[in-house]
Amino acid sequence: MAVPRIRIAKDKAELVRNLVDAKGTTGPFQTYADVITFAATLGARYQKRVPFKEISTSEPAPISLEVFISRSYDWVIKLLAIAQTQDLKIISTRDPKIEAQRILIFEEYANGGLEKLRDELRGAVDYTERLLLILSSERFNEESTEEEFDLSKFL
Repeated sequence: MAVPRIRIAKDKAELVRNLVDAKGTTGPFQTYADVITFAATLGARYQKRVPFKEISTSEPAPISLEVFISRSYDWVIKLLAIAQTQDLKIISTRDPKIEAQRILIFEEYANGGLEKLRDELRGAVDYTERLLLILSSERFNEESTEEEFDLSKFL
């Protein structure tokens, strides 16, 4: 049985390439799997699940699921599937249909996250710096909602 592959949308392929640290570039991620996993979690954070229109067949081509497993990202794939379906049976490794559903959920969240990244990184020269700003703002947004004294209620 063939090992499943994680697909990347053709319209996001250039962004994925630019986010990877390769020859002559300074991308913030080491591998395509790192980019896709980050994008999937970002897509889940914003509940942005976007179906594919066209799949990239060239660089980056679909990535073997084994790459994600070797980097321990299989847990992210499973957790996103559980969160989406609210069904623990989605992590079954015995049924190829369930595995395909789990991978589709991950791919669509990654596609949504890549859309969000594309919007956030538009015009940026240094992706690493912009990603740090995005992560910092997320961190401070969550912290600021905890029992902050809100003066607006006195207006």
